[in-house]
Amino acid sequence: MEQKLAEFRARRQAEKAAQKSQTPGSQSRGETAADTAAQCDKTPTADSLQSEDRARNNQAATDGSQSRDRGDWLLDSALGKWLASRQFVISNITLLKVLLWLVLLGLFAELEFGLPFFVISLFYWLYEGLRSPAPRKPGELSAYSVFNPDCQPLLGALTAEQLEGEMGYRPLANR
Repeated sequence: MEQKLAEFRARRQAEKAAQKSQTPGSQSRGETAADTAAQCDKTPTADSLQSEDRARNNQAATDGSQSRDRGDWLLDSALGKWLASRQFVISNITLLKVLLWLVLLGLFAELEFGLPFFVISLFYWLYEGLRSPAPRKPGELSAYSVFNPDCQPLLGALTAEQLEGEMGYRPLANR
């Protein structure tokens, strides 16, 4: 497959070089017709085809490395590496949602209901952000101790009693 690709690139480079060497007004139609007739009369042999293939492969290798150096500059940059990694922060669905929200915001702003739309959107985002996607597993504690059995706090949570003890406050009854 790589050999076919190299042959294709070599052929394309040769065609481009031929087009560059020919200027539009330098050859007459008679000369062009004579050249095509001469090319049609030639019947290539197996030896000539092999030597042409070798020459094309060598040319393609040198031209390919030069074109790779010029063509892959974007992939070698930090942006190219990030795009190639396909680790996007937002997905296409999220991007479409944001674009839809911006269009709706523009529509409601045109109808002079932009502020209410924005406030309602904020409340919706709060609701979606605080809602957990799945119910808690049995035995899993909530971050808010009042929702846990016996108001049990999470390990490492700072309680009011612990804070008072660290600040040096003592209850009035023990003074």
